[in-house]
Order: sequence, then structure tokens, then C-alpha cells
Amino acid sequence: MNPSSPVPPDSSPLPLSQQLQLIKELQIFKLQGCDRRGRPLLRIIGKFFPAKLVSAEAAKKFLEDEIFPNLEGRPFSAVYVHTEVNRGDNFPGISALKCIYDAVPESLEAVYFVHPGIQSRLFLATFGRLIFGGAGYGKVRYVSRLEFLWEHVRRKGAEMPEFVHEFDEEMEWRPTTVDYGIESDHPAVLNTPFDSTVSTYSMRCIA
Repeated sequence: MNPSSPVPPDSSPLPLSQQLQLIKELQIFKLQGCDRRGRPLLRIIGKFFPAKLVSAEAAKKFLEDEIFPNLEGRPFSAVYVHTEVNRGDNFPGISALKCIYDAVPESLEAVYFVHPGIQSRLFLATFGRLIFGGAGYGKVRYVSRLEFLWEHVRRKGAEMPEFVHEFDEEMEWRPTTVDYGIESDHPAVLNTPFDSTVSTYSMRCIA
């Protein structure tokens, strides 16, 4: 999508072939279902990404060899599921994220970021444009609950792990949780009125 970034050194203790096999077995990246406009859907489960075992090089190669060719250049959307992600176990680093994103085709139309927390929002507010570029960052929509995701993604065919549904159900009983549905740091992207009395910063900080 952008000029290729240098690939970070491979710090994984596993050979590249084993890393690729692990990505496949864990189903970190999977094409399944479609959005409400009929575009193919790339599902990404953050909790499944073993950052200590899988390098940016392996993730990028898997996407380029196993996922993107199946899109055949068609516009597509992505659903990134952030549920129960642990930074120490699942975060590959800023340079690795940028390297992986730079391999994403221009045909990516939207990224639905499911179950964002306060730390992930602040992280993207700080580094989002660096990693994704201005245009890519503008495609990110925060989705607080699955019920709001189904307004934009066809539920049939879009499978979610059981722990995602369990977490979503728990949120119903959290008195401090506020549901905003689909959000973006770029209000114009969603074609909805923006209340200037509510600062963008305050919206980002709601877990």
C-alpha cells in the first residue's frame, strides 16, 4: 500500500517455514464472509498472534502468498479483533506493524477495530498516521460491540471465536461501559454529524 518499509530483523526462534505453518494453524488471518456491500472480509484475531514466535517477515509473506492473491484485486474490508490482546504476547512492535501494513493492497476499503481499549486508542492516536499513513488511518472504525459490527458486516459467514462473544456479553454488565457503536477519529468518513462540543480526544479515551 505504501513504499516498502525495511523488514525488521527476524527475532523468532523458529525457521520461517515453521512460522508460516503456525500462522496457518492458528488462523490469525482468514478470508471469510463479506461486508454489507458484498466486499470480501479479512478477519484478523489479535489474540492469536504469537509475537514472540512469528516475525513481521513471516506475517507479511503469509499475507502476500496465501491471502491477498485470493482477493484478485477486488476491494475488501478487514475486521481486526482486539479482544483480550496482551501487549507482551501479541504486539509485534511499531516497525513490524508498519512493515506488514505496507504489504496491504490499495483495495482495502475499511478496517473495523473490534473491542478497542483505552490503550489501543491512545496508541493509534499517537502512531496511527505513522503506521498506516493518513489515508489508511482514516479507514479505521472503532467498534465497541459485535451488535454494531453486524450493521456493517454480514453476520452469516463472519465467524468469531467463543471468547469474543463471551467478552461481548460481559460488557453488557459493565456499568462504566458506554457504547458508541461505530466510531472513527475522522468523523467525515462516516458521513455523520459531529458534535464539536465533544472533543476527539475524549472520544478516543472511552474504553
